[in-house]
Amino acid sequence: MIVAALKWIGGIDGFLELIDQRELPGEFVKLQCRDVEKLCEAIKTLAIRGAPAIGVAGGYGLVLATQRLTPDDNLKAGLACLVKTAEYLASSRPTGVNLFWALNRVRKKAEDFVAGKPGASLQQMQQVVLEEANAIYAEDVDMCRRIGENGRKFIKDGDGVLTHCNAGALATAGQGTALSVMFEAHKKGKKFKVYVDETRPLLQGARLTTWELKQAEIDVTLVCDNMSGWLMKQGKINAVITGADRIAANGDAANKIGTYSLSILAREHRVPFYIAAPSSTFDLSIKTGAEIPIEERAADEVTFLAGKKVAADGVDVYNPAFDVTQAADISAIITERGVIEKPTPSKIAEHLR
Repeated sequence: MIVAALKWIGGIDGFLELIDQRELPGEFVKLQCRDVEKLCEAIKTLAIRGAPAIGVAGGYGLVLATQRLTPDDNLKAGLACLVKTAEYLASSRPTGVNLFWALNRVRKKAEDFVAGKPGASLQQMQQVVLEEANAIYAEDVDMCRRIGENGRKFIKDGDGVLTHCNAGALATAGQGTALSVMFEAHKKGKKFKVYVDETRPLLQGARLTTWELKQAEIDVTLVCDNMSGWLMKQGKINAVITGADRIAANGDAANKIGTYSLSILAREHRVPFYIAAPSSTFDLSIKTGAEIPIEERAADEVTFLAGKKVAADGVDVYNPAFDVTQAADISAIITERGVIEKPTPSKIAEHLR
């Protein structure tokens, strides 16, 4: 079963429906985002998460923004509304580039439409915004499938595959990025075991990835984050496959905190380390991972676990949500366009050209 993490319901006066991932796996709850503020809060609080899914949601956020326009507003006011909303939504999470990419794409589509048809109606511009958001959604679904097809060759019968955080259907509009590779390998009848890091502090691996893999009837074992090195030492891991939230021009990749550590362990144990991500995750304006902004989150994500306090009163907390894996430790980057083996700036530029 592949779930739909988000879906637009209706036309230009519709709303965005999301699976509330804060409640999984205990409850399956859907949220209805009928205004931009609720969507922004859903992104900030991780009700919706995963770089591709956040990007798709951002596109629909601009549709929600146009619903505030009145018949007295003109096209200029409509474009100004899109710019203001795009800036607001872009502030919700700073690391994943897909959100900024989607917001810019929808906004530019509207600007190009207005420039070409200055006599058009505001409703026509709204329809263009919705159509572009729908296009991003459809492309994401197709992108996920193609990433899986391009990467399934890296999983062989009898393999043990380690993944971190959640890069499945819950993180995209389709069937995921890293998990898509596993879904497509499974469809081909390959027999393999997936080890899932719990992914502290918010347990996306334990709560979300194990849930998705169980739904797909893939052999899955949950492990604590600090067990991965020992699994590799025992020869139980044949490949590490994760997603990414932003990839620099040289191939350095930002992903959920803990991914960098896995890359070092994989290098030490000669285990191939793969990144699965759409081409929209590349940010060629950033030369290396050192320039990627790293989101820092609230201390109580670390000091509390399942609502129970697990740390001393007043302790200082450092809670970065992401880290950066250097390109030299990435065996290949799998995208919807193909595979970049041993990524370098020139290989990436050619791949994206």
